[in-house]
Amino acid sequence: MLEDTEDTEDTEDTGTAVDPAALLRGRGLQVTAQRLAVLRAVDARPHSTADDIDRAVRADLGAVSRQAVYDALAILTEKGLLRRIQPARSSARYESRVDDNHHHLICRTCGRTVDVDCAVGETPCLAAADDSGFQIDEAEVIFWGYCLDCTKETPTQEVLRRA
Repeated sequence: MLEDTEDTEDTEDTGTAVDPAALLRGRGLQVTAQRLAVLRAVDARPHSTADDIDRAVRADLGAVSRQAVYDALAILTEKGLLRRIQPARSSARYESRVDDNHHHLICRTCGRTVDVDCAVGETPCLAAADDSGFQIDEAEVIFWGYCLDCTKETPTQEVLRRA
């Protein structure tokens, strides 16, 4: 999704890489090394926790405060450049796939998280049976189960799947 050049123009949803500096400017944000590093880290490691992203940014930039990384995550999420998900019993996770209403599949054993497109149509989950007057703009659906690796490694998981 992201490209490391400063001169690339912002592109529409064509599958073409977008310059992260242009993304920041397009949302009225100052371009900083920390914000660029956070965008790169999240893009390279979707569904990472803030601590994982902090380690990646420190490896990329060297000395940077944890607070600077957390602040960057907060503003990038607020401005719609990142998406924050927080599955039950889990730390918040971040991803750069923000241009659609997709869902997630999470392994109960290892925590592996993968994107899942809407099951039927473009956004069927946004049509609630009773919206109670709300204007719905997003739905979070998480499918829980066991990834193939965990079902192979742990025989007890096979018993749980059949239950």
